[in-house]
Amino acid sequence: MIFIIAIIVVIFSSGIRIVRPIELGIVEFLGQYSKTGTAGFNWIIPGLHKMYRINITERRVDIDPQSIITKDKLNAEVDGVVYYKVEDAKKSLYNVNDFISSVPSLAKTTLRAVIGKMTLTEANENRDTINSEVEKILDKEVNKWGISVVRVELQRIEPPEDVQIAMNMVVKAENEKIAALDLATAIETKADGERRAEIKKAEGIATAIKLKAEADGEAIKIVNESAEKYFVGNAQILKRLDTVSESLKNNSKVIVPLNSDLVNVVGDLAGAPFPINTTKIT
Repeated sequence: MIFIIAIIVVIFSSGIRIVRPIELGIVEFLGQYSKTGTAGFNWIIPGLHKMYRINITERRVDIDPQSIITKDKLNAEVDGVVYYKVEDAKKSLYNVNDFISSVPSLAKTTLRAVIGKMTLTEANENRDTINSEVEKILDKEVNKWGISVVRVELQRIEPPEDVQIAMNMVVKAENEKIAALDLATAIETKADGERRAEIKKAEGIATAIKLKAEADGEAIKIVNESAEKYFVGNAQILKRLDTVSESLKNNSKVIVPLNSDLVNVVGDLAGAPFPINTTKIT
């Protein structure tokens, strides 16, 4: 009796299967699918049932480095990573022999096909486009395996060394061109500012000269009007008086003879007769 109980305990114990929360258990009965075991305690008949545990969490796999010939006939060293997860454990077990190795292999082939349609420059400038395109194509292919692609990330696109050197020289030349254009623009802006300043200065001088000429003209006009009014026919005398006025204004010294009339002295200086005033300088 004890022996029979021991056999039953051994058989029962050997049929216990514990499935973790990150797994699903695919149970087969005599080689055929029977059921899917969920997280926790599961029991199968030893010898008749067999359980395969499938991890359903997100996985990361590397796309091995490979040399890809681009559209412009250049060899580029490319690699990346793929993130995916199992959505249907039954399909992932029965629709593909080994999805763990099949997914990165298919990703490698898909990456080669996508980049092969681009030039090296386009590939470097459109990494996000490559990621999206590879993800879209890969997800469509692995969907029949019960797998969904979460994302694809292109890590490295390296051209041959001589091509890289040439590209660096092109970038350097382009940067120098931009710097030269900026410098030329700055110099042109400075020169334009100086030219405008000179124009404004010249305009100011011209305006000042014009205003002075107008003022002098107005003064001459007033003098002429006064001469016509008070010195009719005596324009020459007026000019002489003006000369005397300028001389006296500049503090010129005039020797006046003793007991001479000041008015007569001024008249003599101007060359014009004046009425004799009795006022004398003592």
